[in-house]
Amino acid sequence: MDPVLADRLQFAFTIMFHYLFPIGTMGLAPFVAAYTWKAARGRDEESARIARFWTRIFAINFAAGVVTGIPMEFQFGTNWAAFSRRSGSVVGQPLAMESMFAFFLESVFLGVLLYRRRGIPNMFTASAAVLVCVGSWLSGFFVVATNAWMQHPVGYILERDGTIELQNIWAVVFSPYLQWQFAHVLAGALLTGGFVVAGAGAYYLLARRDEASGRRFVCAGSIVALVFAVLVLYPTGDRNGHDATIYQPIKLAAMEGLFATTRDAPLAIIGMPDTVHGHLIDPIFLPDFLSFLTYGNFRANVEGLNAYARELWPPVALTYYAYHVMVGLGTIFEAVAAVAVLLLALGRLWSARWMLWILMLLMPFPYIANEAGWTTAEVGRQPWIIYGLMRTADASSPSVAGGETLFTLIGFAGMYFLLGVIYLLLVLREIGNGPSATFADARSAQDDTAA
Repeated sequence: MDPVLADRLQFAFTIMFHYLFPIGTMGLAPFVAAYTWKAARGRDEESARIARFWTRIFAINFAAGVVTGIPMEFQFGTNWAAFSRRSGSVVGQPLAMESMFAFFLESVFLGVLLYRRRGIPNMFTASAAVLVCVGSWLSGFFVVATNAWMQHPVGYILERDGTIELQNIWAVVFSPYLQWQFAHVLAGALLTGGFVVAGAGAYYLLARRDEASGRRFVCAGSIVALVFAVLVLYPTGDRNGHDATIYQPIKLAAMEGLFATTRDAPLAIIGMPDTVHGHLIDPIFLPDFLSFLTYGNFRANVEGLNAYARELWPPVALTYYAYHVMVGLGTIFEAVAAVAVLLLALGRLWSARWMLWILMLLMPFPYIANEAGWTTAEVGRQPWIIYGLMRTADASSPSVAGGETLFTLIGFAGMYFLLGVIYLLLVLREIGNGPSATFADARSAQDDTAA
C-alpha cells in the first residue's frame, strides 16, 4: 500500500474521531460555567443540580478527548517525520502553548469542579468553572492556530536547506486567516452545545420526568443554538469563505463545483461534480450568487478549476460534498432553532411534542456538520500539507511502510470503537440518571459525611 495514502487515512481517522470530543467540551463549557455561577450567586439548588449534571458529561468528553488526542502528537514523529523536521520550529510553538497553558488550565480547574461535588458551589468553584471554559476555548484556539498556519503560512523564514524557521510567533497567533477560522470553529462548537442541551431537555419533557430541568435546557439550548446558527453563517462562515477566496482560490472552486472561470458565477445549491467532463450533473443554481458571495459584486469574475493545473486540484468530489453537507445542515439548524425559539416566545413549545422530537433526534447532526466542515478545510487544502510550501506527498516518514501504518490503523479502529461504545454508555447513563439523581447523590454523600 502507498505509505502516503496509509498515513493520510490513519491521520484522517484518528483526528476525525478525536475532534468529536473538543466539539463537546468547547460547546458545553459555557453551560457548565453559567449554571455553576448562577448556583453560587443565587444559592440556587436547582442550578447546582444542573451544573453538576453537565459537569459530569463535560468531564466524560474531556477524558475521551485526552485519550484520543495523545496519538495525534505521536503521529507527527512516526508518520510525518519529514513534515516535523521541516516545520517543527513553527508548528511546535502553538501546540506547546496549548499543552502548557490551555490544557493545564482546563484540567486543573476541572479537577476543582469534580472534587467539590457537595452542596451548592461557592464563588471559588464558580470561578473555576469559568476558567475551565476559558481553558477549553484557549485550547481550541492554539490548535486552530497551528492549522491556520498550515492553511496560510506567515511569520517564517525559509532556510537554504528547505527548513521552515519561525521568525515571528505573534504573526502566527494573530494570523488574518486564523481570526475567522477560529471564530467559525467556536461558533460551530457552541451551536453543537446548544442543540445537545436542547435535545437532552426535549428528552426529559417527552419522558415526562425532570421537567423543570428539561424546560430550562430546551429554553437555553434553543436560544444558544439559534444565535450561533446565525453566526456560523454570518459573519464567521462568510468571512472564512472570503479568506479561502483570497488565499486558496482552488479550494473555493472545488467547494462550489465551479470548473470554468465564469463572470456572473451562479451558486450551486445541489449537483454532482463530474471531474472527467468538467461540469456539475443535474445542478440547481442561484444565478450570479457565487460572484456576489465571493466578491460582493454580482458581475464579478470567479476563477474555476480549469484555470489551474490538475495536479493542484484537491479531491474535488469529496471537497464539494463535504462543503454542501455542512451548508445544508447549517441551514436546517437555523430553521429548526428559529421555529423552536418562536414557539418558545409564543408559549407553545412545551405542548409542541413534534418539535421536541425534532430537537431530540437532531442532537448528532451538529457533530456531522462540524466534521464535514473540517473535511472541507483539510481535503480542500490538498495537495499541500503547508499551503504553497510543502506537498503532502513529501511530508511522510520515508522509513515507515504502508503496511505498518495500515496495521496500526486497524488497531486504532478497534480501540476507538470500544472507546466510542464506552463513551456513549457513560453519557447515556448520565442522561438516564438525570439531574435529580446527580444532586441526590451529592446530598447523600454530604449527609453521610456529616453523620
